[in-house]
Amino acid sequence: MTISYNWLSDFLQTDKTPEELSGILTDIGLEVEAVETVQRIPGGLEGLVIGEVKTCSQHPNADRLRVTTVDVGQGEPLHIVCGAPNVAAGQRVVVATVGTTVYPLGGEPFKINKSKIRGEVSEGMICAEDEIGLGQSHEGIMVLPDDAPVGVMAKDFFQLNDDYVFEIGLTPNRADAASHLGVARDVAAFLRCGYRLPDVSAFKEGPGAAVPVAVETTDACPRYSSLSITGVQVGDSPDWLKERLNAIGVRPINNVVDVTNYVLHELGQPLHAFDADVLSGGRIVVRKAKEGEPFTTLDGVERRLHPEDLMICDAEKPLCIAGVFGGIASGVTEGTTNVFLESAYFQAVSVRKTAKRHGLKTDASFRFERGTDPDMTVLALKRAALLITQVAGGHISTVISDYYPKPIEPFTIDVRYERVQRIIGKTIPEAEINAIIRALGINIRRQEAGTLTVEVPPYKVDVTREVDIIEEVLRIYGYNNIEIQRQIKASLNTSPKPDKEVVQNQVADLLIGNGFREMLSNSLTKMDYMDEPGLAVKVLNPLSTDLDTMRQNLLFSALEAIAYNQRRKQADLKFFEFGSTYYLNDTGYRETPRLSLAMVGKLLPEQWNHPAKPVSFYHIKAAVEGVLRRLNITDLQISDAPGTHYQYGLQYERAGKVLVAFGSVKPDHLRRVDADGEVFFADFDWELVLRAIRKHKITFSEVAKFPAVRRDLSLLVDDRVSFGKLKAIAEKTERKLLKSINVFDVYRGDKLPAGKKSYALHFVLQDEEKTLNDKQIDAIVKKLIYNFEKETGAVVRSS
Repeated sequence: MTISYNWLSDFLQTDKTPEELSGILTDIGLEVEAVETVQRIPGGLEGLVIGEVKTCSQHPNADRLRVTTVDVGQGEPLHIVCGAPNVAAGQRVVVATVGTTVYPLGGEPFKINKSKIRGEVSEGMICAEDEIGLGQSHEGIMVLPDDAPVGVMAKDFFQLNDDYVFEIGLTPNRADAASHLGVARDVAAFLRCGYRLPDVSAFKEGPGAAVPVAVETTDACPRYSSLSITGVQVGDSPDWLKERLNAIGVRPINNVVDVTNYVLHELGQPLHAFDADVLSGGRIVVRKAKEGEPFTTLDGVERRLHPEDLMICDAEKPLCIAGVFGGIASGVTEGTTNVFLESAYFQAVSVRKTAKRHGLKTDASFRFERGTDPDMTVLALKRAALLITQVAGGHISTVISDYYPKPIEPFTIDVRYERVQRIIGKTIPEAEINAIIRALGINIRRQEAGTLTVEVPPYKVDVTREVDIIEEVLRIYGYNNIEIQRQIKASLNTSPKPDKEVVQNQVADLLIGNGFREMLSNSLTKMDYMDEPGLAVKVLNPLSTDLDTMRQNLLFSALEAIAYNQRRKQADLKFFEFGSTYYLNDTGYRETPRLSLAMVGKLLPEQWNHPAKPVSFYHIKAAVEGVLRRLNITDLQISDAPGTHYQYGLQYERAGKVLVAFGSVKPDHLRRVDADGEVFFADFDWELVLRAIRKHKITFSEVAKFPAVRRDLSLLVDDRVSFGKLKAIAEKTERKLLKSINVFDVYRGDKLPAGKKSYALHFVLQDEEKTLNDKQIDAIVKKLIYNFEKETGAVVRSS
């Protein structure tokens, strides 16, 4: 959800800066994920200043140029060469000083430099409207009123205040905060300051009778408010309205529709404007659809309706899918002159099922699905009607029709002070608790014997229990104000050692120290990413088709994060994530903890003293083995990774179970998320890793006093023979003196027979009790060669 700082300031009486407000919003549970500066015009007129032309004379070497001196209130006047025909002494003008970047309309930005033009020094530019984005005119420079103050920055003179837009990660339960008003209410409660509702005191009902409204399904539509406006002129919205909508990412359409979108984001109440002249029968009917009834929505798609879909209809035909999407035949167009304006309260479950059934997600359905304020419909209707007459002309021609047969009552909840203190974990004075509750707009009806009886307004759809009130108190009191006890009481703990949180933190520290960044992604994903669709855990009421299934792997979470960063020009990435995967089998639901690593791009940032080096398979292998070494897990069997996710890779097993698989991700997977480059990924079964730690005893042996010996062998083997196979043969052949074996070269090429490859291996031999002699070493090497030849058909290469 996107919230504008300037728009929010219309509601709040506060001098908090955008940065301070961002911290407050996050502290009270409206997490700010990003803050973006929005400028009315590109560049925001930075570096431009108001100046006065002191002198203006003919350029000695150019007929169409003038040489001027301009006072910009910064010491000596600037010498500026100007080609505008209307420049003259005494004018107040806009000047771009040296170093300023200018953003012209329809052209590329350019920087103003000190230069010589036909032999005359020029220390800036006197600007025309189109050169700085303030208008279309290029007939000459922009001449300001004579009282324009010299030396004032142009952005201050033209009152171009930057806006700041907060990206808020709104949780599904916070429907009450899905608007500027809702956010303002929370901030006002935290700051204990007032907030203002839009002024609708100028609203006056029209003389005509309201359009009759018949609601056939009261459960799905408890309240329906409406009125008519006559004589509007549909066209472009004024700049202020378009700027407000553009700031929060809403595309302006026309002045009438823009007002309905404006009020939706301002007050959280969706509205719909109909062309009143296309209504048949002079009345509105709110009813359920007929089975298979055709209806074409505003996007031009014909849809077959379901008998549970709630529809707004006239006497003959459906006009709109209630709370979801309007119809193409009844929408406001350039030819509309009379408007029927709807402001209703629809039941959340009904809208949610209809939106899901037709695969439609709109700003209106987003709010109706979560729950809107039934007490807001008339205020929003008045606000929208006043704005429409302001920006589109016309007049309100009817009284308000407000169908509300059974008003929705506030939630009544008993709250015990003792329980508030116990759950929060801190003694908060009762007066402070009362003040927070009142600041949140919750009425305290009665207070006696340590208990409050409160009335929660209906717009707080998620506050229905005592614990919900406690959560609200804690939000506004501040999570940061709850001190962590210095001494934590110990309790008997039968959980197996080592402590998984301690181990997880140790591994996280290791990975972060090696340049990885931790990520946290949603466990909900889409069915397309499932390894075994038949065992998928599906969500009964998904928020969208992209979040309808619990994930079976962490791979696509990592790939989506990589693609997201790559689209923002972040190409060199190293991520890790602790998360879970989910399956449904014959025994029920199964959740498995995992650890994933992902690498793509260059290993290190580009520097003058080393070349850019891309990450490779061996870098992900080193990261995997680093984790295993940190946890002291050894005695692993190595085999090729399965081809489900990897085009090539390895897996490490212990006791017949795979602890980790890693390798290069298949290109098909990368294309599914639009990720670029070769991505290397590792997947740990974290539960098996923890078990391996518990079963592994750490032993210590004295540091050897005698030297180790290295011997190398080059073996020609079949392609199917893996290094893991050779390593296992070597370890079985010499258990006592062979300390390590590694591969330092692999060769495949036309110099070798078909189906063959060459492994170059080195072996480290050491006796802790005496120095090895050549006779012992040669005997071991011969035994190794014999077993390699016997079990794999290997041939020792002499060169």
